Amino acid sequence: MSDYSIVRVGNEYIVQAGEKSILKVSSRRRAVKIMTLAADLLDQETVQQVEDSPSISRDPPIVPDPSELP
Repeated sequence: MSDYSIVRVGNEYIVQAGEKSILKVSSRRRAVKIMTLAADLLDQETVQQVEDSPSISRDPPIVPDPSELP
């Protein structure tokens, strides 16, 4: 979550991702909650991408059907 920050501008809070402002809210507590939820979702997405990625293990050997043998 180090890429995210909350900046106060007047009576509002701006959630930033890196240098880019992405959300403006009126409550710091709400800004923190939204930022935490977003980070959790990104972590879940990363875990899902890792689980869906190709495995580096070999495929199991294919056992031929005995009826197809010569």
